[in-house]
Amino acid sequence: MKKEILNTFYNIFGDKEGVRAFFSPGRVNLIGEHTDYNGGNVFPCALSFGTYGAISLREDKKIRMFSNNFKDLGIIEFDLEGIKYEKDHDWANYPKGVIDVLNKKGHKIDKGFDIVIDGNIPNGAGLSSSASLELLIAVMLDKLFDLNIDRVDLVKYSQEAENKFIGVNCGIMDQFAIGMGKDDSAILLDCNTLKYNYSKIDLKDEVLIIANTNKRRGLADSKYNERRSECETALEELKTKLDINALGEVSIEEFEENKELIKDDIRRKRAKHAVYENIRTLKAKEALEKNDLNTFGDLMNASHISLRDDYEVTGIELDTLVELAWEQEGTLGSRMTGAGFGGCTVSLVKRDCAEDFIKKVGEGYKEKIGYNADFYIANIGSGTREV
Repeated sequence: MKKEILNTFYNIFGDKEGVRAFFSPGRVNLIGEHTDYNGGNVFPCALSFGTYGAISLREDKKIRMFSNNFKDLGIIEFDLEGIKYEKDHDWANYPKGVIDVLNKKGHKIDKGFDIVIDGNIPNGAGLSSSASLELLIAVMLDKLFDLNIDRVDLVKYSQEAENKFIGVNCGIMDQFAIGMGKDDSAILLDCNTLKYNYSKIDLKDEVLIIANTNKRRGLADSKYNERRSECETALEELKTKLDINALGEVSIEEFEENKELIKDDIRRKRAKHAVYENIRTLKAKEALEKNDLNTFGDLMNASHISLRDDYEVTGIELDTLVELAWEQEGTLGSRMTGAGFGGCTVSLVKRDCAEDFIKKVGEGYKEKIGYNADFYIANIGSGTREV
């Protein structure tokens, strides 16, 4: 892909000197869903596919951007001075947000540049194409302008760009997994403290299969904000008795003893998911360290059931993919991953059953839903980097 992205750059902007190429992965969360903004643990990994970029500095303050994924939008051009959100700049608002945050943090971006982007993360699949793009831009600018910013700070800046410039109230997991990913490893991240450690994933006889429902996640943003609000209210109700700052600090025993403090049944279910999912994530890490993939798979299954019944963020497409996966020989575990209401599932499957799994789950999904799902065998890769 490096050669392709450089060729695209030369085709769009001419044969310039000093063009550098970078790669930023997508991510999948293995377990720990909707726990990040509840101050709990997540367990994501970076993927081997993602977003490629080629960049070259200019001598003026003009910035020109082109994406192979949005060719119809052509070259998007703006000035380094007075960067602001503009709806018709579409995808380029994500890079603009990163530039804006870097400027506000006092880092000197004093020259314009030309950038070409080409990604192979399916749009709207919930594999974090936006965070992949944000980290790509952050790392590019860090390298080109010799800013020497700590990588965790770059992760935080990218999240801030999405929160404040784009206006999406996301947690930090996506940016963290993409910026800090490591080959053949998942990251246990405590979203409350940002303490993290890596767990080796030894998949000799198994593969991770990501299945994309191909349903655009139209409901996800509004329901995400609704779930977040429900959990915040439940937290305030629990705080009338418990000395806590986040649902991620509550043990299962504490929750069961105090759940009646939450006055509404729906909010109680939401909080239950956040608490139980957080504990499941810690257990999943322990299982992985013992190479107990059967237990890991059982925890994935329990995660999906909780997301379906207590958090209610799945929907017929995700449930169909997961239920079909559970029926297949060689499936150790399967669950939705990401915000929900469409997007993807992730399944842990015996390697020698993978082809059959994709065929049978694909056929069953088409028969029930009426259109195709897409499948990807995912390799776990490292974080955003120059290539």
